[in-house]
Amino acid sequence: MANERQDRRSFLRTLAGSALAGWSSLSGLRGGASAGGMRYRRLGRTGLQISEISLGSSPLPDETLLRTIIDRGVNYIDTSHNYENGNCERRIGRLAKDVGRAKLLVATKFHVTSRDTQASIVASAQGSLRRLATDAIDVLLIHGAESPAVLVDERVLGAFEQLKKQGVYRFRGLSCHANHGEIVRKAVSCGFYDMVQVGYNVFDIQEENAPTKVESYPDYLGSSGLRGLIELAHARDVGVIAMKTLKVGGRRQNLESYRTGSTPLYQAMLKWVLADVNVASALIEILNRDEMEEDLGAVMAPLGAAEMRTLTRYVAENGQDYCHACGTCRRACPSGVNTTSILRALAYHESYGKTMRARETYAGLEPSENVSSCRGCGACDTACLFGVRVHERIREAERLLA
Repeated sequence: MANERQDRRSFLRTLAGSALAGWSSLSGLRGGASAGGMRYRRLGRTGLQISEISLGSSPLPDETLLRTIIDRGVNYIDTSHNYENGNCERRIGRLAKDVGRAKLLVATKFHVTSRDTQASIVASAQGSLRRLATDAIDVLLIHGAESPAVLVDERVLGAFEQLKKQGVYRFRGLSCHANHGEIVRKAVSCGFYDMVQVGYNVFDIQEENAPTKVESYPDYLGSSGLRGLIELAHARDVGVIAMKTLKVGGRRQNLESYRTGSTPLYQAMLKWVLADVNVASALIEILNRDEMEEDLGAVMAPLGAAEMRTLTRYVAENGQDYCHACGTCRRACPSGVNTTSILRALAYHESYGKTMRARETYAGLEPSENVSSCRGCGACDTACLFGVRVHERIREAERLLA
């Protein structure tokens, strides 16, 4: 395994020379209707034309900036019943009333736990509808699906059917933070879902022309990789929205060293995601005007060769601390520690500065899933396909978040 990890790091260092070959097949293919500096793409079988940049709401920007973002052409807003205890949905409802409901496409989500029933899921979605103060939710999603079983759970499908008959929503989907391979394939094959929302960012760089010595190295989603899953969804007309698009590797860093001319790292990251024509939109948070200008500037500008080299260098230099949320380490843990969720909580703290959300995520784990159950056997480190020091990192999360 040590030699495999070294091969992986060596492979990453070679990407700067070889990455342009695989990426160039996507560059220049971006299409879709455009208006006022924004481009729009079709969200799979929903037929919805959504802005290439969509807005997350955890948190939302202030009211003035929020209106400006909509005026700049962003028309898709993603929220959830539990963001700010429902207040995000209330604010979006007021926004829709102010700017006109026709200008917005609204997606919200519900959670599914072992304690939930069909009735509780229905009640959650009906509560979201009331807070959004609208006739119908455009897209209703399962929040953070972690297993394929939840997608065909009788409680979930029953709730979707009941809510559809009531006119609560128009289209259904799901988001997933881990175990993407199994979940996306199930979402596509079962035929019940119109769209998927998955983590997809520059750390998912994969090259067809990899050196021979790592061709057999198992990537975190098997031979197809995440890009292959996105292609699969697109081929079956299941819409794809990319989230976690601006996630950085490991701890907060000085990102100025990764600027390419006038292009900051985050803008280049967005350009990379949008170069994939199988993705309908990149979901991000915008909290100030500088971020707005930086992020929306990615829409009309193609990713240049120099920017691609910078991104590749960034991945090579920071990839070892980046958790891909594949769930491999979690499946390998003999104690059942939820390593994937713990590392996600740590990322909220380190990469996004969302310490309160990080602590809430950590506190929401079942007692048997948190770090106290860890035996220190190192199975997680051995299992990680990317050489992340999982045991060390979950101990760090316990120290910071417990």
